[in-house]
Amino acid sequence: MDRSAPIATKWILPIAILAILGVSYSYAQTLYKYRGEDGEWIYTDQRPVAQKSVEIRQLESTFVEPRFSVTHDVIGRTIEFVAHNDFHVAIEVRLEFLEITGIEYPSPDQVLRWVVDPRSDQLLLSLEILQSASAPFVDVQYEYIPGDPTAEYRPDMTYLAPFSAGRDFPITQAYPDAITHRTLDSVYAVDIAMPVGTDVLAARDGIVFDVASDNYRGGLDHLRDGDAANIVRIVHDDGTLSLYAHLNWNSIRVKPGDHVRAGQYIADSGNTGFTSGPHLHFAVQRNAGLKIESLPVVFKGASFDSVVPATGATLTAYP
Repeated sequence: MDRSAPIATKWILPIAILAILGVSYSYAQTLYKYRGEDGEWIYTDQRPVAQKSVEIRQLESTFVEPRFSVTHDVIGRTIEFVAHNDFHVAIEVRLEFLEITGIEYPSPDQVLRWVVDPRSDQLLLSLEILQSASAPFVDVQYEYIPGDPTAEYRPDMTYLAPFSAGRDFPITQAYPDAITHRTLDSVYAVDIAMPVGTDVLAARDGIVFDVASDNYRGGLDHLRDGDAANIVRIVHDDGTLSLYAHLNWNSIRVKPGDHVRAGQYIADSGNTGFTSGPHLHFAVQRNAGLKIESLPVVFKGASFDSVVPATGATLTAYP
């Protein structure tokens, strides 16, 4: 599934809606924490060989994958359409009536789009069943996408480089170069080459709302490998979203609903999904009206400097 594209679902009255239930995931991981040669803290799932003082943590977690759905309920002569948002992020949803019989039709100028708050149920629409209707029928589909389209992007906001302070890695693709970043959601994305297992840190405070962690495949077949990237997605206080992709198999240390701080260890880099080699794909995005668009990103530099990513440059992480 392309997690940046609207998701459409279609259903018809009076046929019952199939309930979509969350799937329970669990994992148990060992986390090693120790100081590096320069005194910096290192977090990894690889047991260090030469370190004598190592803190070992066993990470265990169980969570229900968030879902979004629109259901209907017939109350007397009224049909109510209700959105159910389990995600820790606002969701924009649009209804489209393909066919309707014996039911009051929505006004042609009525905008059938709503923004549903995180972790909430919301009444979208109520329609009356006509008194003359003997067999009311409606064919409806809906599509939804994460993010509030009214969110305002702050172009002056700087982000930490998404890896440990003091380290540096080459940027292999950044705007305006578009080797593979040719879609709206990836134009301003940044690819950073790094070995598999490199610590990936949150570039900004936020709330985790989407995770994929059990993919293990990587390759150049877009149809086969395009949806196989392990990811973490975080929503920030201004409504923008950040994406960390191609993460290592089963290495993600956060779950939906977790509040993360800038510089917090969230996963290991990897080589999963549509990729020609180990790297981290990082993007800042927003919902631009049922479509995800990427946004220019500026990283924190030395002192009060800021760094605009460029293909071929070396990106250094500063605390």
